[in-house]
Amino acid sequence: MQHSGAKDTQLRESSNQKVHPQPMEDATNHSPQAMEALVSKIFSNISSLKSAYIQLQSAHTPYDPDKIQAADKLVISELKNLSELKQFYREHNPKPGCVSPQDSRLAAEVQEQQSLLKTYEVMVKKFQSEIQNKDSEIVQLEKQIQDSSMKRVKLEKSLKLRGLSMKESEGSGGETGQFSLDLLSPDLFRSAVEAASRAIHDFSKPLINMMKAAGWDLEAAARSIEPNIVYAKRAHKKYAFESYICQRMFIGFQDESFCMEHENQAEAKENLCQEYLSLREMDPLEAVGQNPDSLFGKFCQRKYLAVVHQKMEASFFGNLDQQHYIMSGGHPRMAFYQAFLKLAKAIWLLHRLVHSFEPPVKIFQVKRDSEFSEVYMENVVKDFVDAKPKVGLMVMPGFWIGGSIIQSQVYLTGIKVAE
Repeated sequence: MQHSGAKDTQLRESSNQKVHPQPMEDATNHSPQAMEALVSKIFSNISSLKSAYIQLQSAHTPYDPDKIQAADKLVISELKNLSELKQFYREHNPKPGCVSPQDSRLAAEVQEQQSLLKTYEVMVKKFQSEIQNKDSEIVQLEKQIQDSSMKRVKLEKSLKLRGLSMKESEGSGGETGQFSLDLLSPDLFRSAVEAASRAIHDFSKPLINMMKAAGWDLEAAARSIEPNIVYAKRAHKKYAFESYICQRMFIGFQDESFCMEHENQAEAKENLCQEYLSLREMDPLEAVGQNPDSLFGKFCQRKYLAVVHQKMEASFFGNLDQQHYIMSGGHPRMAFYQAFLKLAKAIWLLHRLVHSFEPPVKIFQVKRDSEFSEVYMENVVKDFVDAKPKVGLMVMPGFWIGGSIIQSQVYLTGIKVAE
């Protein structure tokens, strides 16, 4: 009996030691201290998330891409921390039900990822909207730059047309659009004379080349311009053609209107200066293209018909189409006519200057067989040998400007050139 009682007592004691109502881990998880620590972490994480979001907002005003990227990373990091706390809570506190804890956790994770995805979509849309706004601003700025460039080009062209530059506007006392007559000087006029002389020489080259290509007898053509001229060298016959061009281009030069019909014949000196400055920087083809019926355009047409007569035109091109086009008021874009426009521009500019001076510049010509004078004339051929040479051709007229003389350029007949 004693043995049985002792055995029962041992069994009861063993049973008391093995019975545990709850797992130790669950008891720990449900302790108030653990829940309080978890809630504190959640509140701290939310505060950090709020701070990161405020930083993200402040980075947009003013717009700073680097700060936006840093704040965005901080927001994402805090969201991940919050997601980890949520996941930790769910793993250690599963909801009772017929659904397995594993399925419940997966559903919660899917829902959480969907929420994060929506958050990212909102942020992406916001950033895309900001990018579009910046792109729109860039397009507007580019358009403003383009408009400013166009305005600058128009302004420069306007300044050229009105004959203004910064230096000239300062010389005019700061009055926009006005030209100071003080800018007129003998040096300015002398440079215009030299430019006109070069233009005559330059145009004679394509003219002679066209005559050669058409089979002209250049010696006969030179004699028809001025007969009985004794040339020191065969190549000097080119001066006959330069003299021919000069004679026709300077017809009517002494007239202030250049014999061009104009509604207001009494042009002011300032207007002549403006015409000079407006054309000086322009391409002559562009000038006649913009205003074919201008005085300069009509001058080019009239002088071309005077220099290139119909016989030349027909032999050069095989027809008179170009002359008919010019006579009808047009300006062909052929290379030969464009070369002539450069000559016409140089003569027109010289004429505008001649009549801008007060008193006006006087032009003088030298007749054939006049005795050579080193004061009034300059021989186009240097190092000639002759005691009393005579003028054979006038290649370029001379000018009196104030008390100075710009010599006439002549070719002397019968001279010998020093070897």
